[in-house]
Amino acid sequence: MCDTIVIGLGNPLMGDDGIGIRLVNDLAVEFAGDSVEFADAGTSGMCVLHLIAGRKKAFLIDCALMNADPGTIRRFTPDDITARNILAHLSNHEGSLLEILELSRRLGELPEEVVIFGIEPVRVSPGEYLSPILMEQMEYYRQLIGKELSECGG
Repeated sequence: MCDTIVIGLGNPLMGDDGIGIRLVNDLAVEFAGDSVEFADAGTSGMCVLHLIAGRKKAFLIDCALMNADPGTIRRFTPDDITARNILAHLSNHEGSLLEILELSRRLGELPEEVVIFGIEPVRVSPGEYLSPILMEQMEYYRQLIGKELSECGG
């Protein structure tokens, strides 16, 4: 088991909600063979609980409703979200991500470091394609997240 995992969340059949899955798949190709594991957790928050258990570092990538301009990417830690009083339901998926992370902490399985990358969608509605705004930003998202992966030995 790798110490670091990158988890994409989302539903690729719901437009921009699939951004986390798309990025984790792209990054998995870019960082193939490195000491980082990549996983598609779909829309299952409980899957995240099992995937992060026993890790030192976890990156979570998801579509996030942040009241920002469409395409904006933000880096959060669970403490940042709590300290800023941001709504716990940044993610559209099963269970609040913060509740899942809190459960992991209570079980003694929360990684030492958890980083959440949230990307503001243009639309979350039926469709298999990301909006042009997000597509134009893909290289930037990959570079930003990839830089952190490189810094942690990925």
